[in-house]
Amino acid sequence: MLNLERLRTLDALARHGSVSGAADALHVTTSAVSQQLAKLEREVGQQLVAKNGRGVRLTDAGHLLAGHAARILSQVALAQADIEAQRGRVVGEVRLAGFPTAARGLFPRAITALRAGHPELRVRSSELEPEHGIRQVLRGDVDLAVVLDWSNKRLPVPGGLAQAALLDDAADVAMAAGHPLAGRAEVDLEEFADDDWVSWPEGEFCHDWLVFTLRSKGIEPRIAHLAGEHHTQLALIQAGLGVCVTPRLGRGPVPEGVALVPVRRQMRRHIYAVWRVDADRRPSIRAAVEALREAGAPEAATREFIHDIAHDL
Repeated sequence: MLNLERLRTLDALARHGSVSGAADALHVTTSAVSQQLAKLEREVGQQLVAKNGRGVRLTDAGHLLAGHAARILSQVALAQADIEAQRGRVVGEVRLAGFPTAARGLFPRAITALRAGHPELRVRSSELEPEHGIRQVLRGDVDLAVVLDWSNKRLPVPGGLAQAALLDDAADVAMAAGHPLAGRAEVDLEEFADDDWVSWPEGEFCHDWLVFTLRSKGIEPRIAHLAGEHHTQLALIQAGLGVCVTPRLGRGPVPEGVALVPVRRQMRRHIYAVWRVDADRRPSIRAAVEALREAGAPEAATREFIHDIAHDL
């Protein structure tokens, strides 16, 4: 009889590629991982891992059994979801991940609502960029990730994941108050062809989106500064060092000396939740999605209200 926890250890090793990575994912020591793998090898009577430099690699038998382990664990997760759904109570633990502005703009309100409405549910959260969030959901390290794409550039979502829309989030162009376009009611991106840009770090989805969008309008962007946090971006704008696109979700107070101007052809981020299909029937997933939607509704309404007032003025 194969031991489920040892299969889980093998699956973690296959997914993370190292004993230390598997130990981190399982919240155990590297020694515990090695012991579980040694016991599993004795159970099956074959070598499953072999030394590979300073690390280890799966043998052919290890790859074969790891494939079965992934399917077995998926079925176990499905069985747990069915039992949880049959019971109908929102209990246990749900692990959330979200990109920074979602973690700031949605998580505090959503998690507070979950704790108040479902006291038997434990909620854990972490901040992850969209691609990393999807990867963690696929690997089973988090249960649900809040991710985004833009109206003109979609984020690839692999098979095996379910998704639900949460809200649409508009974005504006931020510039120093002394910029020639700062007093305008609306602008076109083409008007910033000669400006320096402040962008997200290279390799991030939003950075790739900005470069793609500007080039689609015939602009070769002059990206002068890279910063992951919107507050850092706005501080650079305040100093007169360029312009940037700044979404409204989780924006917070805008520094004095920074002007925000809507774009005539409005730029919108589509924000949605993703989770594994085999967890689709878990009441905790459904409760988390509903709480995130409710957290986004007043946020979106407030942003639109503020925008309308600013536009009228």
